[in-house]
Amino acid sequence: MMKLSMLCCPLLLALPLLAQAIDAGPASPQQQETEGWLLLQSRNLAASPQPQTATPTERELALQRWLKKYRYEIPDFYDPDAGGKVEVKK
Repeated sequence: MMKLSMLCCPLLLALPLLAQAIDAGPASPQQQETEGWLLLQSRNLAASPQPQTATPTERELALQRWLKKYRYEIPDFYDPDAGGKVEVKK
């Protein structure tokens, strides 16, 4: 038993060294595109020269939509059967 533990301990300690990390950089063309847009956005390089404004009516509707979410009480416990059934069409 002692020999087994002496063999297992170094192997367990070396295990993290055997794991390989993911290479840096985007993995797919879609991810490259997404990261490019996020970079433009974070550096403010693709901003419109014309400021975007909302009318008072649009602001009021957005505020009402935001306030509407507070009308529903959050339950103390989640009941997974409360939502109904999902029908699968064949």
